[in-house]
Amino acid sequence: MRFPLAAPIMVIGALLVVLGVGQLTWWAPSETVTVGVPADVRSGPVTVIDAGAKEADDGEMDITVQSEGTFTLAVGRASDVDAWVADAAHLTVTGVGEDQLLTEFTEGVESVPNPSGSDLWTSEETADGTLTHRWLDPGEGEWSILIAADGENPAPTAVSITSPNDTATPWAVPLLILGALLLVLGIALAFIKPRKTRREPATVGSRAYARQQAHRQGRGTAFSAHQVRPLAALGLAAALGLTGTAVGTASESESATPGESAPGEEATPAEEAEGTQYPVLLESQLDRILATVATSVTEADAAADATLLEQRVAGAAATLRTANYSVRSQADDVPAPTPVAADPVLASMIPTGNDWPRTVVALTQGESNPVPQALVLVQEDPRSNYRLTSSIQMLPGTTFPTAGSPEGLQEIPVDGGEDLVASPQDAVAAIADYLTSPDGGNAGTFEPNSFADAITSFQSDVVADAGNDSAEITFTHEPVAEHTSAISTGDGGAMVFGYLEHTYSSVPEGPGDSIALEGTVYETLTGEESTEEGIDVRYGEAVMMYVPAAGSEKKITVIGAAQQLLSAELR
Repeated sequence: MRFPLAAPIMVIGALLVVLGVGQLTWWAPSETVTVGVPADVRSGPVTVIDAGAKEADDGEMDITVQSEGTFTLAVGRASDVDAWVADAAHLTVTGVGEDQLLTEFTEGVESVPNPSGSDLWTSEETADGTLTHRWLDPGEGEWSILIAADGENPAPTAVSITSPNDTATPWAVPLLILGALLLVLGIALAFIKPRKTRREPATVGSRAYARQQAHRQGRGTAFSAHQVRPLAALGLAAALGLTGTAVGTASESESATPGESAPGEEATPAEEAEGTQYPVLLESQLDRILATVATSVTEADAAADATLLEQRVAGAAATLRTANYSVRSQADDVPAPTPVAADPVLASMIPTGNDWPRTVVALTQGESNPVPQALVLVQEDPRSNYRLTSSIQMLPGTTFPTAGSPEGLQEIPVDGGEDLVASPQDAVAAIADYLTSPDGGNAGTFEPNSFADAITSFQSDVVADAGNDSAEITFTHEPVAEHTSAISTGDGGAMVFGYLEHTYSSVPEGPGDSIALEGTVYETLTGEESTEEGIDVRYGEAVMMYVPAAGSEKKITVIGAAQQLLSAELR
């Protein structure tokens, strides 16, 4: 070996290469890390994996749940999950520690309803034994996971979270590069022939002696530079410089100037700020809810069975359909109610907020619907599902108001509306008064519309009919306050939904007078051809109105309505 340092340099280089390869292979950290809930935790009817257990930049996370029986895993907004859990005893996974999940137990009620099938969840899975769920946020905001058996038995607590591990090996590449360079250097040194530093002595005074003296005096510096030149050619100095640069860069990337985010860290987005509110439903949730509601209504309509409506229909919609089933069971010529279509969804109004009740509106038009219909869905509390409270057909020539941005949609108190030309309850009372007294104080309150025209024209014709001269006829329209709701629109106005009870009374004016019922549906319903006491005919009327913002020159517009004969009763 030409240079005695060649062997040590090659050995060091080989060791550095082995160290670099080891960091990339057998010493490489695991790609994932799994931590679980401690075995000695308490259990309740609900287990919650809080949003705090999932950092925004954690990427994909897998939740594994083990249970001895059947359980449900559901994903919902963190605020909705908290609202559903309410005062129930529950175990909460609050975060991920170094070697176990962080938990806390909250005392409370020891049983809850079965959470399976709740409209609050964006997704849910039911399993028996073991389930692995990929935790991906369905949308903006904070999301939590709820786990429960049937609400009566303890919820599973054998929960683990598997998340990506930090697999960075910052020294692997520098070690490989430096080791390779040292190996090359060692090999080069082993085969380079060193220059002789001693020469044969020449006789003093000879020409050879003169040449040696001239060489030593004139080229000594050049000889020293020539000896070092192979080291520079092999890049050792550059290699050391490269290694120093790599280490410096790594060190700088791990630190950050105070007040600035370090590389790889993301500032908290504005949407995550405390108090930010999001739409109460995702579009996928709305589609699922509409499909469930439409299926229930279709089955009830086919069987003419009002009991099939109970879980998914309430309020005015339930009243009108139940009455229709009853009337049709006695009078075959009464038409069936307009079908409820789940799709296509032409427009929707989904408010923001964390309060209940919640009201959502969807405009749909199925193949059996001659005009679009507004479906009003109300969720009374976190543990209830949405139910259809109104199914209202749009009137010809009307336009569904713009919903605006989700951030601008809010439910409006029925007695509020300082920013509207009339509060929701006042608007419903006004349409009731106008239909009762078309020439009264609300004659100029509404834009002309086919619903009001049809009602007032019918009433005028009945009163003017010569065959009714011996009868005292009255028409009244009364608002039902509990069926009133309102949602803001994008232009500062509001969509108002109301329900009226319409009573058409006909009473004989004097002794011997009677009301003829023969040949009418009223004869079918009462079983009498005439009455000397009188008759009360009741209708239900659902209305949908647009109420402009305060200061607007526009009038209130009735844009949708539905009417159903409820009953006919003799006095």
